[in-house]
Amino acid sequence: MKVYAFWLSASALAFACCGTAAAQTTPPAGGDSGTDQSASDTTTPDIIVTAQRRAENLMTTAVSGSVLSGNDLSNKGVANVDALQFAMPSVTVNNFGQGNDFNVRGIGKAEHNTQTTTGVITYRDGVPTFPGYVQGEPYYDVANVQVLRGPQGTIVGQNATGGAVFVNTNDPIIGGGVHGYFNANYGNYNDLGFQGSVNLPISDTFAARVAYFGERRDGFYNITGPGGFPFHGGNNDLHEFAGRVSLLWKPIDGLSILSKTDVGSLNYGAYPASPQGNFPKFLPGTNTPNPNYRDLFDITQNSPAAAKDKFVRSILKIDYQFAGGIKFRSVTSYQKANTMYLADLDATSANVSTFFDSVDERQITQEFNLISPDNQRFTWLLGAFGVWNDYTFKSPYQFVIDLLPGANNPLAQYELQGTNPTRSLAVFGQLGFNITPNLKIDAGGRYTSSQTTNHVDVKQYGAYIRDDQVAKTDNFSYKVSLGWKASESQYLYAFIATGFRPGGLNVPVGLGLPDPFKPERITSYEAGWKGNFAGGKIRTTVTGFYNDYKDFQVIIGYPTFPTFGIELNVPQKTKIYGGEAEAEVHFGGFSIDGGISVLHSELGQFYAVDTRNPPPTNNPADPVLPCAPATGPASRHCISLGGRQQTYAPNFTFNVGAQYTFNVGASDKITPRANFGHVGAQWATLFEDTTRGDRLDDRNILNAQLAWQHGSYTITGYATNLTDQHYAGALNSGLYFAGPPRQYGVKVMKIF
Repeated sequence: MKVYAFWLSASALAFACCGTAAAQTTPPAGGDSGTDQSASDTTTPDIIVTAQRRAENLMTTAVSGSVLSGNDLSNKGVANVDALQFAMPSVTVNNFGQGNDFNVRGIGKAEHNTQTTTGVITYRDGVPTFPGYVQGEPYYDVANVQVLRGPQGTIVGQNATGGAVFVNTNDPIIGGGVHGYFNANYGNYNDLGFQGSVNLPISDTFAARVAYFGERRDGFYNITGPGGFPFHGGNNDLHEFAGRVSLLWKPIDGLSILSKTDVGSLNYGAYPASPQGNFPKFLPGTNTPNPNYRDLFDITQNSPAAAKDKFVRSILKIDYQFAGGIKFRSVTSYQKANTMYLADLDATSANVSTFFDSVDERQITQEFNLISPDNQRFTWLLGAFGVWNDYTFKSPYQFVIDLLPGANNPLAQYELQGTNPTRSLAVFGQLGFNITPNLKIDAGGRYTSSQTTNHVDVKQYGAYIRDDQVAKTDNFSYKVSLGWKASESQYLYAFIATGFRPGGLNVPVGLGLPDPFKPERITSYEAGWKGNFAGGKIRTTVTGFYNDYKDFQVIIGYPTFPTFGIELNVPQKTKIYGGEAEAEVHFGGFSIDGGISVLHSELGQFYAVDTRNPPPTNNPADPVLPCAPATGPASRHCISLGGRQQTYAPNFTFNVGAQYTFNVGASDKITPRANFGHVGAQWATLFEDTTRGDRLDDRNILNAQLAWQHGSYTITGYATNLTDQHYAGALNSGLYFAGPPRQYGVKVMKIF
């Protein structure tokens, strides 16, 4: 298991909302905001995906995915990754602030820490981003967000066993003139935000684009300290700033050089949390009022709290097309970030325990591609990829769990310092052949070599532990697909694909070093149908899938270290299967879109101890029995987990949105829109103990907005979580982290 990861688990990370209501509209060049569907529009535009290193029409490509344009993000109230779960099927996000559990089809982050490597990788402008934190980076000046479901192990590579997310920002436009937009908003909680961009044509071969984002917002929480007095040691007051400079140079025909540099300072104030036993109004399984009931936003604490991310990311993309049409592509990135987190770990004003860390991360990536022309019967792609990621737990010992803050007692502290360098190297390729003009077969493979190394010092409550370990994983993944264009409007596909998550090193907690864990491998079978009807006014997709997992990775907690866990592999087969359907309808000024998913997950047979239960007393009535993960045997303390649901994998998700554009006069439009997203109840642990808050209730989020467009101005009244549902967004170490409450306000956009 990767030691870098466990800092998030120990931090008991909380939910942070980054201005959901202020999602941007990204107008195209030429002045039309694109926010609303014009009454003259008769067909839905093609949806283009680029994840497979080509520009492909999603409706005639053998993948399952959803794409939201910049305008879609604004219309649906999606300003960051958290809100995606209410805008597309099969996606769940359980946010702990500096990290989140992003799951697609029940796979991604099955446990709320970075010990479990992610199964859904996020790309920004063509490069993989930090896998551990800086997950709250806002969406601004975004061209589109593409979410591909199912394993993407051939071209995307490791850590994409559940899917992959591609966030693409707007590029400069050479010859596009000076154009851009500015958007400002104000809402409740004194939420003040602004963002915008401007395209700058510098010459006939060179252009620049500058984009910026800022927001400040008061915290959502009412926090009291000892004696019931107001506590001012850290609410989740938000102060964010981010900026991007993009440069595009096309000095000669066939050559394009694009650079993008992002910087950001994301100050979340804090990640407040509440003991899970305080939230239910009635004791679980009874009609008895809960004497400890508190709302999720009415909490207590007595230790100061803080949370801040800082990052920089630079990307250089070079494309060159040879005379024969073959393309060479190089994509390079350098990323560096720091995360700082200070928290009251017990989340009460009665006890004292704190956590602090300041962790640096540096990531370098390089990818090379050779891509054949698209307009040939036989197509091919070759690629090579490398990622080098170093985590530095800063010295002297800036990772500290302290049970007696201020006492400086080493017997009450867990401290860590050191480095965790990781790297992954891969080569991959894909071949495509048009058997007939309407029948195509594709086959691809990827070989990956991964390595993670620990060089860390631990002071564990008076005991010193030195950890110098290495874990290596080699894997070959493949995908074979068949796509049939049955008619101009109907497309069928099927494929078999494999993927993997690498093995790694467990956290050094307890005496000695725990065993490493093995890689997780998946074999996925999928078939789908995509159709267009009514001359392109109706677009539908239906998909079914079946996934087999070998050596499925799970986390089991330590008895005396609730914020840590040991990762192990499920020895028997784990199965996850289900289906999805999506539809879009456009008739004149009316449009409606929606998606639905059903999911069944079933863990293979294995055994584990729920460390929240009292330990055995080793008397004849309560003997100490062994509990081997593979064989048990089952007892009161050794629980059989075979057949249980995967964590954070709801059986049902649903989303729908509708709008109608009224043309008023020659230049005005009024557009009301409503969006509803449902994420079904889900288990937060494998032990499925409702008395300990393991069951997270349904999430039903209604967003609405009313936009008035007058020429180049658009004024929009918005509301997110209109019913003000207070729901537990995640469970970690007995603490609930709240999803955002109702937010509303007004935003004004000017395009030029």
